Amino acid sequence: MEFRLQHSLLRPWHIGDESSLEQHANNRNVWINVRDHFPHPYTRGDAIRWVQHASMNLTETVFAITVNGIAVGSIGLVAKDDVYRKSMEIGYWIGEEFWGRGIVTEAVGAISDYAFATFDIVRLYADVFDWNIASARVLIKNGYTFEARLHRAVVKDGLIADALIYVKFKE
Repeated sequence: MEFRLQHSLLRPWHIGDESSLEQHANNRNVWINVRDHFPHPYTRGDAIRWVQHASMNLTETVFAITVNGIAVGSIGLVAKDDVYRKSMEIGYWIGEEFWGRGIVTEAVGAISDYAFATFDIVRLYADVFDWNIASARVLIKNGYTFEARLHRAVVKDGLIADALIYVKFKE
C-alpha cells in the first residue's frame, strides 16, 4: 500500500530505512511533541527494532513519510477496542528540517481518508500537547474539530500539561 502525494510518498516501513529513521527521529524538538514510547536519544538500535516491527506487523496501519525516497517521518493509525472499537487514533511526526512544508498536512488528509474507507470506524481522533500549535493546525486543515481539553492530563519532560483532543467523524 502506497500513497503518492504532491510532497511525499507514504509507504510501509522497509528494512533499509534504519539510518534515515535514526537521523530524523533523534531530535529533541521532535521528541518533545510525541509520546514517551518514542525514545530520546533515538539510537540505531531503536531504529532497527522499529523498522523490523513495523515492516512485519504494521504494514496496513503505519507508514513511512518519504521525501525523495528517504524516510523522514511516520504516520499511523491505532485501532481502539472494547466500547471504543469504532474509533481509531491517528499519530504522526516528521523530521524538523521538513516542518512547515505542508508534508504532514497532506499525509494526515490521505491517511484520514484511507482510515474511513478501509476500516469499520466512525471516529478518528488525535491528541496534541497544548504547546504543539502546528500539529493542531494540521488537524484543523484536514477537517478535524476541537473536541476537548484534558486539563493536566499529560507529563512530558517533567512538565504537566493539557492534552487537546481533535476529532473527525465519518461522513
